[in-house]
Amino acid sequence: MFYLVISGITFAVDYISKKVIVKELDLYEQVRVIGDFFVITSFRNTGAAFSLLENQRVFFLIITIIITVGIVGYMSFLTRRQGRALLLTGLALVLGGALGNFIDRAKSGEVVDFLQFTFGSYTFAIFNLADTAICIGVGLIVLDSLLASRAEKRTYVDKAIAASYSEPKQPQE
Repeated sequence: MFYLVISGITFAVDYISKKVIVKELDLYEQVRVIGDFFVITSFRNTGAAFSLLENQRVFFLIITIIITVGIVGYMSFLTRRQGRALLLTGLALVLGGALGNFIDRAKSGEVVDFLQFTFGSYTFAIFNLADTAICIGVGLIVLDSLLASRAEKRTYVDKAIAASYSEPKQPQE
């Protein structure tokens, strides 16, 4: 339940931020926040993150529904079984972000993007808070996987060391 609240908050913050951008800024209007480095830019994206696969609305709607069902099912399984906080938090962020972009696509066929960063002469693709949540969530999922793998290796090594120190059994006569 707690992790669904994280998803809900993620979704709500994304939804509200997009509504503010649509209401307060005209399309392509910019507000400089930190010089040219960070600019709020009102932009619409018909593709996935960073404008990949543009104009594939039905595909994204179907994929998002499948991913949402899978994540919710997996989260409820993990909550009952293991309660891995890092993994569950990552899944919750991915879920909230995916639903945020899903609502945009379902309603208008495009996603509201507005966060623009420029590093020297390179301008990074404009994105939104849902994209940010998805990326952070995936990072947490990868981190959880690495930590779990490391813990499994340690357990294996610890068992091997313990076995090497155990005394061999003497044959019975």
